[in-house]
Amino acid sequence: MATKAKRRRVAGSVGCGDSDPDPVKSFLSWCGRVGLEMSPKVAVRRQGTVAGYGMVALESVQPGELLFTVPRAALLSQHTSSIGCLLEREQGALQSQSGWVPLLLALLHELQAPDSPWSPYFALWPQLDSLEHPMFWPEEERRRLLQGTGVPEAVEKDLANIRSEYHAIVLPFMEAHPQLFSSQVRSLELYQQLVALVMAYSFQEPLEDDDDDDDEKEPNPPVMVPAADILNHISNHNANLEYSPDCLRMVATQPIPKGHEIFNTYGQMANWQLIHMYGFVEPYPGNSDDTADIQMVTVREAALQGRESESEKLLLYERWDFLCHLEMVGEEGAFVIGREEVLTEEELTTTLKVLCMPAEEFNELKDQDRWEENKESLTLTDIPKLRASWKRLLRDSVLLTLQAYATDLKSEQALLSNKELYAKLSWREQQALQVRYGQKMILHNLLELTSL
Repeated sequence: MATKAKRRRVAGSVGCGDSDPDPVKSFLSWCGRVGLEMSPKVAVRRQGTVAGYGMVALESVQPGELLFTVPRAALLSQHTSSIGCLLEREQGALQSQSGWVPLLLALLHELQAPDSPWSPYFALWPQLDSLEHPMFWPEEERRRLLQGTGVPEAVEKDLANIRSEYHAIVLPFMEAHPQLFSSQVRSLELYQQLVALVMAYSFQEPLEDDDDDDDEKEPNPPVMVPAADILNHISNHNANLEYSPDCLRMVATQPIPKGHEIFNTYGQMANWQLIHMYGFVEPYPGNSDDTADIQMVTVREAALQGRESESEKLLLYERWDFLCHLEMVGEEGAFVIGREEVLTEEELTTTLKVLCMPAEEFNELKDQDRWEENKESLTLTDIPKLRASWKRLLRDSVLLTLQAYATDLKSEQALLSNKELYAKLSWREQQALQVRYGQKMILHNLLELTSL
């Protein structure tokens, strides 16, 4: 059942340059003009790739070999756009929660500019009205197929932020500069499509390593990286993008046989994140980075079970407030469980410890001046060795989490094991099934590990 992860292949022409009979040839000519150099061992193609355009090895490639180099002048960003100076002057008015507004305005301008130097690059983009992010699914379908996965809630936040950002910042800016933005790009629908495209195809350069705390720094703004954004993704990728002061370099990380596709990585992404941000998943069991979330408030709800008196509930909430003060939990946070490890080990261990400890021990703990860092392990292999009270609370939390899904694991296993039935599902149904199934497999593994 496992296949390569892919963006959905769209029938017909692809990208914004519909009139170009050979968009790849035009793109490669543009690469030559801007100094984007490709190895003779690779080629941009639609044939032999998992989805849309991709990059294929024409000859065998060894780890460490350079696949292509993108000079920084060829990046499309708020600085390299033809309206870069204006965006720089107006940056104070373009501040937003996402930090993407300057790049999105640059794209809105360049897309409709008849003489934009980026036109050959846009020709390889997917059709903007064919993007398959769940934000473009009907709400009923999104909720029905992805209930319990966390995706509907993430999409609702995205859509609210997009509408607010567009009406409060983007549209007023475009209306103030009508000579730069034609009426055809003053559209919430187009803006939402470009947000999805930036979400799926842009790159953010990592912050430089130094003595300062990276958590206190603002992340670098997103940029569009021609050629790099052609590569598709799998978790077991064979190439990686490297950054230097003058250019960006795509380098092979594994041997790539002749005729095989070259894959980049979008990061360690669970399937729910892949479908939310990129519009595709890695079919089970292909995604080694898959995770399942247990909402922090679900653990609180599990701990409240069986506490009937108000005094017992108040004592539990006192412990929860203590955990909030330690910044271990929050109303919208989640404990993240991977296939091999607990990614939020400290937070979950501390929460189980505080919620399950005897009252006398908690009273002593809250009177201490400082919290001692927890040294108890919570790898998956250690979970069966936890105290019975910890395992019971964790198990109850998993059971509550599983109740949030509309379907059970057994029915989904039946669909996945029957190729004929699976093939009859729509593309969205298949993608959503893979998300749900991967999460439930992780949660059911936890049930086994916490059995008493």
